[in-house]
Amino acid sequence: MKKKVLLDTDIGGDIDDALCLAYLLSQPLCELVGITTIGGEVEKRAMIADAICKAAGMSIPIAAGADDTLMPSSLYPTPDGAKHLANWHHEKSFVKNKAVDFMRQTIRENPHEISLLAVGHLTNIALLFLADPEIPKLLKELHIMSGVFSKELEKTMEMPISNWNSWVDPQAAAVVYHTDVPVHTTFGLNVTTQLVLKKNEKEDLFSTPLMEAVEDFGSPWLQSNDMTFHDPLAAACLFDPQICDYQQGSIEVEVKKEEQLGMMEFQQRVDGKRNIAIRVDREKFFDHYYHVVHNSM
Repeated sequence: MKKKVLLDTDIGGDIDDALCLAYLLSQPLCELVGITTIGGEVEKRAMIADAICKAAGMSIPIAAGADDTLMPSSLYPTPDGAKHLANWHHEKSFVKNKAVDFMRQTIRENPHEISLLAVGHLTNIALLFLADPEIPKLLKELHIMSGVFSKELEKTMEMPISNWNSWVDPQAAAVVYHTDVPVHTTFGLNVTTQLVLKKNEKEDLFSTPLMEAVEDFGSPWLQSNDMTFHDPLAAACLFDPQICDYQQGSIEVEVKKEEQLGMMEFQQRVDGKRNIAIRVDREKFFDHYYHVVHNSM
């Protein structure tokens, strides 16, 4: 039986969102029931998602989400990949602030069946949970790409900004992490930063029509960055959770100390309601990703 997945994404900047979407479109066990977008210029992000879906020969319901964070902020990230929209067929009729209604309806029509995959900052998810407090219990599971969970990384990387999905809207992250979901699993930089791939390491990665679209929209990112498969890991573990090892515990999100905004503190507990990935099998992940993306086309 296929798993019903609802993707919330800030696609259009870092290429990993597009790599994640390509995986879901290619995964034969996935029924992608919808996509919602978050971040600045959410309408353009929705257009990018639609263009990638159409490159895969698929039509997926898409709703543009919140354009701003819960608390006022000067941050307004824009999707550099949108400059390539003219290269691809896509719908242009998206309107922002439609994601919550779309997610709410989809989840209520499929109670206890939806796997919600959140790979952008958590504003849409927080607004959904606040608007309809019954929704979290109606989910099957929630996978989130966020957090660090490593003292070494916190010391060596540009923190907390590198923890983007929590740092950009810590209040939203706090809402989501203070809400109980049947299965709540987080994939942080402690594991995802092990999944770095240089573009020339896998020469045929972008050889299919779908992956050509991913490469085109990701080309602004690739000009100065390698690929780190943050978001695809959270997606892949919906279908093969044994790619990672996990710990169970509790998570608190910092919302008061300015220099630590969005940072997450994990406490291991046998009765905890949050799972975090603590190890990833790099070879197994990339074998899995390549197999899905290239054998489905």
